[in-house]
Amino acid sequence: MKSVAVLPGDGIGPEVTTAALEVVAALGLPLDLHFGEIGWECWRQEGNPVPQRTWKLLEETDTCLLGAITSKPLREADEELPADLRGTGLTFVSPVIQLRQHLNLYANVRPITDLVDNRFDFTVIRENTEGLYAGFDFHGLDDALWNAVRGHPNARVSGPGSTSVTLRLQTEFGMDRLLRFGFAHARSRGYRRLTLVDKPNVLRHSSNHLRQRLELIADDFPDIETEILNVDAVALWMVRRPERFGVLVAENMFGDILSDLGAGVMGGLGLAPSGNIGDRGSYFEPVHGSAPGMAGQDRANPMAMVLATAQMLDHLDLPVPGDELRAAVRSVAARRTTVTYDMGGTSGTRRVAEAMAAELTSEKDEPVADEDVVDRLARLDTASISDALDSLDVGGVLAGIDPRVPGARAAGRAFTVTYRPVESGTDTGFRNAANYLDDVPEGSFVVVDNAGSTACTNWGSLLTGLAQRRGVRGTVLHGAARDIAEIRAAGYPLFSTGVTMVSGKNRVELAATGRKVVIGDVTVHPGDIVVADDNGALVVPADRAAEVADRAERVERTEGAIADAVDGGLRLDEARRRFGYAKPWAANSRTVSDA
Repeated sequence: MKSVAVLPGDGIGPEVTTAALEVVAALGLPLDLHFGEIGWECWRQEGNPVPQRTWKLLEETDTCLLGAITSKPLREADEELPADLRGTGLTFVSPVIQLRQHLNLYANVRPITDLVDNRFDFTVIRENTEGLYAGFDFHGLDDALWNAVRGHPNARVSGPGSTSVTLRLQTEFGMDRLLRFGFAHARSRGYRRLTLVDKPNVLRHSSNHLRQRLELIADDFPDIETEILNVDAVALWMVRRPERFGVLVAENMFGDILSDLGAGVMGGLGLAPSGNIGDRGSYFEPVHGSAPGMAGQDRANPMAMVLATAQMLDHLDLPVPGDELRAAVRSVAARRTTVTYDMGGTSGTRRVAEAMAAELTSEKDEPVADEDVVDRLARLDTASISDALDSLDVGGVLAGIDPRVPGARAAGRAFTVTYRPVESGTDTGFRNAANYLDDVPEGSFVVVDNAGSTACTNWGSLLTGLAQRRGVRGTVLHGAARDIAEIRAAGYPLFSTGVTMVSGKNRVELAATGRKVVIGDVTVHPGDIVVADDNGALVVPADRAAEVADRAERVERTEGAIADAVDGGLRLDEARRRFGYAKPWAANSRTVSDA
């Protein structure tokens, strides 16, 4: 169970938060939601936009989901305080700035994704705590600041009382942790390029310091290509060729501007999520503001809030439901029949949320029959299934189990068999160790465990003939087989650790059937799905079978689209970027004709 502080905020914040949580409810996730208060109404009533009770809630929960918050200039903020609080020295400080500084949330993570055509998928990571937004903003200068700027001709004319200065703070500590975060993010998501965005031809000294830190830290990430680009050039290329980017790292102001530009490239602020992450704390929010003039009108786009929730689920180590939320948003956005006004539609906030929830519940209301899942997996290459298992962090490849019949492929439900050696000095009579085959259901895949021993055999031509008559789909043997020529002639799918002619009749005996079997690092439970071909054999847990099949099918579609694009003359790196090679199980690949 993961605990989440939910702070709906004000303006349209409560509406999009409610809508997003209704979509998430369709997934039935282990989330313990705790609601709290933050924002403009807290300021108006209490003189504090982040009450102490909210800080306590944040300390007691794993992360935070934030709706939207209104901020106003100092004069307007003071005017909206209760009369008894005006003139008491209270100063409005933006709640998001308070959250970032108090929780030390130094990395603002903004995914920029093409939700319709998959042309681009990159991330802007903005430094949150320093840079030009560090808060060193002065009007009317003391001697120290005046001495720093008095040589400027405009300052000489204006004088210290009529001159303002804002300082760009960049510390080695702040730069290093942001760069390491950016490299780690790139590596974890399969990006191969990190672009540092700055203005080195103008901000020469601070940019040179940043460059030195990049070069030092890049040595620890040799698999990630690096480059330094001017912020204005990056803005141009984000519009012209967004697919060229992987991870962009920028100081506070540059990152702020570029991430909003990225939202425009996506299609608008209504599609843009954001995460603010530190070493311990975090919160996730849509990028759009509170839009108080739209509050209560059922017009706000809830997609950004759903995508922010998906980002939060990734952070909570729940990437699969996160991907499901993104897929639901993608489907509704691509159809454009149920979208809000900012996307050219006429649907309201709640109706769009219902459409996204329907994308999730329709899959759950139509479970794939067991045998249909087996047949789907049987049509897939084991390499694609292995990729799908890897994406779910599930081990399934049966190491050391090799194909004995070239070209044979099969899938079926595991029927598990365990052998044990006969103790020396005991009666060596025939032990009927293979009679279990009479009890194997049709459509099964026999998994025999003899602890990997090749001192004797546990399968041969007689069992092959009987298995074929019984409708058994194949055999995985953690041990040795014999009669390989006959088995090949029969075309029976056999996969084993080894081969020998030595009989096992008097050397092993049946220990059990229907119990879990451990082969290498993989545990095979009765009823799991075994899939095997010329690559070898693997096991798909029964409770993840449909999910694995879905992802493996996406992998094959993605790889097929890449191959077609390369055949059509596209560069391989360009094709891989365009069709989502970094996460092929998550992509809705296009065909070349669509591209």
